[in-house]
Amino acid sequence: MEVTPPMRAALTGLTVLERGWLSSNNVLIHAAPGEPGAVLVDTGHVNHAEQTVALVRHALAGQPLHRIVNTHLHSDHCGGNAALQRAFGAPITVPPGNADAVAAWDTLRLTHASTGQASERFTYAATLAPGEHFSAGGRRWDALAAPGHDPHSLMLFDAREGVLLSADALWEQGFGVVFPEIDGEPGFADVAATLDAIERLPVQVVVPGHGAPFADVAAALARARARLAGFVQDPRRHVRHAAKVMIKYHLMERRRVARDALLQWAATTPFLQAAWRRFDATGGEPPARWGERLVDELIAQGALGRDGADLVDR
Repeated sequence: MEVTPPMRAALTGLTVLERGWLSSNNVLIHAAPGEPGAVLVDTGHVNHAEQTVALVRHALAGQPLHRIVNTHLHSDHCGGNAALQRAFGAPITVPPGNADAVAAWDTLRLTHASTGQASERFTYAATLAPGEHFSAGGRRWDALAAPGHDPHSLMLFDAREGVLLSADALWEQGFGVVFPEIDGEPGFADVAATLDAIERLPVQVVVPGHGAPFADVAAALARARARLAGFVQDPRRHVRHAAKVMIKYHLMERRRVARDALLQWAATTPFLQAAWRRFDATGGEPPARWGERLVDELIAQGALGRDGADLVDR
């Protein structure tokens, strides 16, 4: 990543822990004088929790961790919550739409069970709703609604420096899977509205949920809108994309899975069952064959590899 002087200035006081695609980026907002401690935005996947604790501890350099804020509660954004709670005793703030599910630890409503992903139970201390804000690092961070990828998702915006923590609402090369669409609920219009909302903001630097920070917001928005237009024109294209993302993600989580076990997982995971129903509304292809075809395409694309009877992540 090339960090230009304006980007460097805008990100002063922030440590961006850029992770792989299994874990979301973590953003540590260092405490300004007089503040009780640093604030961490998002915590990655449970598989990386021990590494996340070590990375955050190093970045804190002895400063206390005062608070953890989750933009949304997909497993790649909140998987380190429990480990960080144990390590630092920091209270966790979540979007209000997720609060009841966290309190009951309803992993189906949190999407962890429906997508077949691992997670570890944590507790929350407060909520942060769109229109509210908090202070950290001598900056005011406004919580903005970012529905589309997730109906409860937030973005955090520092208007003074023009820094947007966009989570999965905008990446440099697109945006996250539009999960409501797989469940038969409208989501594409929410993605478009969120992109429009970003365009109206005086954004100078975007720190996305995945990938490096970037400053060419107009180009990223153009790419995201082109991608969205393709999905709107052909919703089945989005369904196929989403299903392949989930299969690839499962391999990133497990690293190695027997092919038969992967196909069984795909056939019994609620999210992929819903995806097949959306994709194959005319009843042409059986779900087992659809899953096999998606796995074969991922192998052909080089996203998965074969090792005997096993499939391995690449």
